[in-house]
Amino acid sequence: MSGRVDSETPAAISRPDGVEASGPQNDTGAAPRTVTEEPTEGPLADADADADADADADAVADEDGEGDGDLQDPAEVARRARWTAGGAGALLALAGLAASLLRLTGAAPAPVGAAYAAGAAVCALASLLGFRGRTRRALWLMIAGVMVMALGDQFD
Repeated sequence: MSGRVDSETPAAISRPDGVEASGPQNDTGAAPRTVTEEPTEGPLADADADADADADADAVADEDGEGDGDLQDPAEVARRARWTAGGAGALLALAGLAASLLRLTGAAPAPVGAAYAAGAAVCALASLLGFRGRTRRALWLMIAGVMVMALGDQFD
């Protein structure tokens, strides 16, 4: 193939739909592979066979409803987000409350314990919002609550 406009493409390297093959041409005299041929031997053929077997197994598992397909139920994703936001907010609120009680019973100044208590209250509010589905607001409130706790720790 010279690339000239008047050159013709042999039928052996043309695609079935009539579109010419692009890319470097094989001038060694060997019969070139067509686009529809698949390798039948070599290390890549084994990998392709394994990939095809895995794809078939995933398709069977998805039909049964047991597979972890790429498409998830939006209700399940939302439920998981609500539980994650609510659980994280509750955990941060409990940690802030415990730190507040420890600081108030110790030798730390009163604003330190109050800051931890205020941060815990903000995280508790974030937990409530998370369980009600306001996950974005809950995330920002958790960040604000932890920042209040960190600010209180600076007074120590």
